[in-house]
Amino acid sequence: MGLSTARGRPPSSREGAREPDEVIWHDLECGGYRADLALWEGLAAQMDPQPGAAAILDIGAGSGRVALHLARRGHRVTAVDLSPALLEALAGRAGELPVQTVCADARDLSLPRRDHALCLVPMQTLQLLGGAAGRARFLARARAHLAPGGLLASAIVTDIEPFDCTAGDPAPSAEVAEVDGRRYASRAVFVRLQDEQIVIGRERTVSPAGRRGSIATPELNVIRLDRLNATMLEREGLRAGLQAVDVREIPPTEDHVGSLVVLLGA
Repeated sequence: MGLSTARGRPPSSREGAREPDEVIWHDLECGGYRADLALWEGLAAQMDPQPGAAAILDIGAGSGRVALHLARRGHRVTAVDLSPALLEALAGRAGELPVQTVCADARDLSLPRRDHALCLVPMQTLQLLGGAAGRARFLARARAHLAPGGLLASAIVTDIEPFDCTAGDPAPSAEVAEVDGRRYASRAVFVRLQDEQIVIGRERTVSPAGRRGSIATPELNVIRLDRLNATMLEREGLRAGLQAVDVREIPPTEDHVGSLVVLLGA
């Protein structure tokens, strides 16, 4: 899931084996985000100074944006996601890299290994777990899978500007990809702040590539993020047996909002 404010990048294009639309949308809306990779890489180097000696968990791994980046640097990564299609794409892209995929709900995670040095939760995945109760379940499972001295690092968004182009506000330009003769376009159309949630709406359109004048009916995709701040998460972590360590900032880019990364220690 990406919180993009893209301003009309040129479309990417690729051909090859036909991938499920779920993978194409995920790559389009999330795959281009790079601003957090240096932070995850730095944490991996800190917790796994001899790459491959320690185990790393990537929660909400999707099609492998973070897991593959770390695996290419020698780290052993277990990639956890709910989507079989996204994990199949990740496994195909990993090849011989040290990546294991696990299809599971992170709130009920139960792996044989309980000695992970680092557990990463990128791109606001923590805010998709169903409120405080869902986070409490996950934090308990994360704590159970970390070695003593291990680290849980979770990216959260706390500050985002609302807009609603259905009410006349300007909206970001669409993110576009052309895949196997089809043009995929995703455009954020609203961000609404509610008492307990941030509601993000995107219009997704698929049309024949090269025929921009053709009429395609957009589908509305809505994501609901739980509202959360660093202090709340640190308190919830404490109840799960995790200690507050630090809060890092990922600054906004021209295309994406900024976020905070809350570090909790086992």
